[in-house]
Amino acid sequence: MRTDADTTRKPIAPGILAEIESGRLESLEAHEILIWGVKNFHPRLSLATSFGGQEGMVLLDMLHRIEPESRVFLLDTGRLPQATYDLVDRVRDRYGKNIEVLFPRAESVQEMVRERGLNLFYASLEDRQRCCQVRKVEPLNRALSELDAWVSALRRDQGVTREKIRKVEIDTAHGGIVKLNPLADWSFAQVEQYVSAHGVPVNRLHREGYPTVGCAPCSRAIRPGEDPRAGRWWWENPETRECGIHPGQEEGGSGI
Repeated sequence: MRTDADTTRKPIAPGILAEIESGRLESLEAHEILIWGVKNFHPRLSLATSFGGQEGMVLLDMLHRIEPESRVFLLDTGRLPQATYDLVDRVRDRYGKNIEVLFPRAESVQEMVRERGLNLFYASLEDRQRCCQVRKVEPLNRALSELDAWVSALRRDQGVTREKIRKVEIDTAHGGIVKLNPLADWSFAQVEQYVSAHGVPVNRLHREGYPTVGCAPCSRAIRPGEDPRAGRWWWENPETRECGIHPGQEEGGSGI
């Protein structure tokens, strides 16, 4: 992860905090949220994307148009499908962008799989959450510790765990960092329209029926009419189908 000389997170300026708390930012369009974020936080602002959802690619394209030096990071869990790595290379070629890739700590992965096996996530909710904690949550915490704000691709209509998100939040679960959800009020049809209009590169597994692509063992194609989140951790109840990187939403709160 690229860092500045001073990696200490700066306190949120009173004026910015007042804007967030006032709710004024809720009326802004997605690109206006990103302009606001770049103005106030670049270069200590970064987009987090798995390269497995069209939403993240929309934000990458939109953010690049606003600020070509905008930052993007990927949490490489070690279990991603080849299609995702291929997309990362396509993005590098098209945008000339340095994707900041973070990996889980090798010793933590080794300890986990020695104790519970390589496919522990199928055994129980607790085992699956442990795997996500080791492979995604801990690397995310390292990434966010060097930032003042981050951008996520959450949308309210993605499921019951995300319906209360705001476009700009104080992410108390990650030390009070500012979190931008520019697509909070977008529909999936709007996402597809943007991808088509701008020729945004997306994961080729979408063409095979995968609405989102995470780790290979935990992602699948869905049947027509199924909920889009049914393709992730399909063996669990809908209320638990989160990985732990958005705990404010996963607990049913707004993240403020």
